[in-house]
Amino acid sequence: MIKLLHALAMCQSMFCAIPSPFQVWDEDARPKMLLFLPMIGLEIGLLWSGLFWLYQYFDIPSSVTGIFLCGFPYLITGFIHLDGFMDVMDAVRSYRSQERRREILKDSHVGAFAVIGCVLILLAGYAFLSSASFDIRILIFIPVISRCCSALAVTALQPISESQYAGAFRKGISKLHLWIFALMLAITILIGFLLCGNYGFGLVGGLLASTLAIRRGIKSLGGMNGDISGYAITLSELAAVAICCIM
Repeated sequence: MIKLLHALAMCQSMFCAIPSPFQVWDEDARPKMLLFLPMIGLEIGLLWSGLFWLYQYFDIPSSVTGIFLCGFPYLITGFIHLDGFMDVMDAVRSYRSQERRREILKDSHVGAFAVIGCVLILLAGYAFLSSASFDIRILIFIPVISRCCSALAVTALQPISESQYAGAFRKGISKLHLWIFALMLAITILIGFLLCGNYGFGLVGGLLASTLAIRRGIKSLGGMNGDISGYAITLSELAAVAICCIM
């Protein structure tokens, strides 16, 4: 039990900007950390949906609402996933050899493709969320879906050798982890359809977008890592919101 509590505190500290009341790092608990990533997604989703409700309640102009709702998922995660998205954009869009792409992935400098991708994804998020008229409860589940997909990919797929998810981390992974993530994914989509009706298709769209993003990242870089996870989470959430707005 203490290992699970350590894993929860570590996951909160690493993947959410909301401070964890417990500051701890337990290397033995690291493989269990991802089990709580969907829970962090639920925390973010509840706050995201609540923020949307407040803007509607106080009748805040849609242009202002769009800015804050678009920026919220990045602010609440300390931009960690957006950083991964930008790193992968630079690497994948360079169209160099796989070895060179991996070097670009690790480069701390920001390239043109990262900037262009970031601007486009922010503009798209603003456009969709400033004109959103869907059931705001669906925002609770979108971050859960994106994180379930990424956690499943990190635990199931072969990592890049330089990734933090390689080496000793793999020894703590079991088939139980995969079943837990798959079950979380199925339950979240089911609840989304039951509560929000056809807007549940937004969650399915987020699942498909995440799958395609992960496939693209692995094909280009030769394995899974945290940057590809952030890349997939960012695109998954945008796709889910886009589908909900279109419906």
